Amino acid sequence: MDVLELKERLLEIDKVIAAGDHKDNWRSLIKHKVPDWYRDAKFGIFIHWGVYAVPAFKNEWYPNFMYRNFGGASGVYAHHRDVYGKDFEYRDFVPMFKAEKFNADEWAELFKQAGAKFVMPVAEHCDGFQMYDSELSDWCASKKGPMKDTLGLLKSAVEKRDMTLCASSHRMEHYWFMGWMREMEENPVTTEFPYGDMYWPSHKDLFDLDDGEQTRTHGAVNLVNMDELFMQDWLVRCCEIVDKYQPKIMYFDWWIQVAPMKPYLKKFAAYYYNRANEWGEEVTINYKNDAFAHTSAVKDIERGQLSGISPYFWQNDTSVARNSWCYTVGNEYKPPSEVIATLVDVVAKNGSLLLNIGPKADGTIPDEDAHILREVGKWLAVNGEAIYGSYPWRKFGEGPTVTEEGHFSDMKYKGYTTSDFRFTCNDTNMYIFAMKWPADGIVQIKTLGAVQRGNQFNAVIKNVSILGQDECSYRLCDEHLTVIGPKIKTDSPVVIKLELD
Repeated sequence: MDVLELKERLLEIDKVIAAGDHKDNWRSLIKHKVPDWYRDAKFGIFIHWGVYAVPAFKNEWYPNFMYRNFGGASGVYAHHRDVYGKDFEYRDFVPMFKAEKFNADEWAELFKQAGAKFVMPVAEHCDGFQMYDSELSDWCASKKGPMKDTLGLLKSAVEKRDMTLCASSHRMEHYWFMGWMREMEENPVTTEFPYGDMYWPSHKDLFDLDDGEQTRTHGAVNLVNMDELFMQDWLVRCCEIVDKYQPKIMYFDWWIQVAPMKPYLKKFAAYYYNRANEWGEEVTINYKNDAFAHTSAVKDIERGQLSGISPYFWQNDTSVARNSWCYTVGNEYKPPSEVIATLVDVVAKNGSLLLNIGPKADGTIPDEDAHILREVGKWLAVNGEAIYGSYPWRKFGEGPTVTEEGHFSDMKYKGYTTSDFRFTCNDTNMYIFAMKWPADGIVQIKTLGAVQRGNQFNAVIKNVSILGQDECSYRLCDEHLTVIGPKIKTDSPVVIKLELD
């Protein structure tokens, strides 16, 4: 795509906005409604898969770290020099990214077994390689590397199994992501990359601009003069994904919150929401760091949760591995029980869980990732009625374990005690998640005692049962509801169902 074609596409975007109900201003966009299907779905699969799966070292920031010989990146820098040599560029990995064993139907079948309701592949990560068939660049999976429209193939396989396709773009970080090659100790890059090159524009770092003009507010970057051509290119790329694949969620990673991007965020949201009206579909956007106006999209917390119920629907995105979003040799995996407990805590607080996996460069999903997904699926097959279509009770739960709020708080996960419970409702039923099942099978929920000062539980209980178990009895006492169940050994939450009158 040349600059002339870019301008033509920008004019088309403006026409769609002018003709639609949604305008590119926050006053219009804050009226956006969260899709009903999304509120009910609760659980989706995130997929970080790209060229970075070829070196499979450290994490998906390999293309940034391989040019930085300091700090935490120095290990990648040294590894790259030792294994591939100092003259081996990141884009030299592209021909090695063959995806020769990729089978979209096998992937989708696994996601279905996991109990996922929506699937979100990364359409473009920070490295600038598009995982779809793009008319805007030659650096895409249909023209180089896999020589396949991986996003299109996944769309077909996912929708065939009644799941919803979504997509994410991390393109914004590409503005500076490859810029450290200009700081290499040997052979620093001094030339400018032409528009359309995979490396373009590669500014030196997050804050570097030609005139050096920049500001910083409360730790958030607020650049004054950002390359307008890059922002226009970002907008056109995102709109191309919308038009070609009709994803029902568009997810954006951080750094879109910089001040110069605000007009482009508004334009994208108006364009996307207007296109969805044309399709007759409900869609939304995921964002971080207050990049979008409150209620104009759905806020996402990366690897983190909330300490209490949010009145507004939100999302937690996390990964099966602690150390990386992509496949690397020696990934540190979470146990399935931790993933399930996270899902429960998020849903009880009016949220949705987006769980990431990282396929290998050949297109296969690692056994460890697949095992976690299948275990989550087995749990949901028994307990799904307490998750899908549920809504929060008047409090999220009780117990001594406090969930730290904010990004990356799930890295501090310590587990739960036998006194920790989470609550949801569905239809006329209430569900109690015993986050750690006691050895003697006896749980006592204080919140549901018959006489609780300032918080009386006066509902009429018709029946109490434990999902997936035959053995259950209960006593409603003044101080707590006592449920007596089987002496089972499990690391995952056990769900008690209260049928109320």
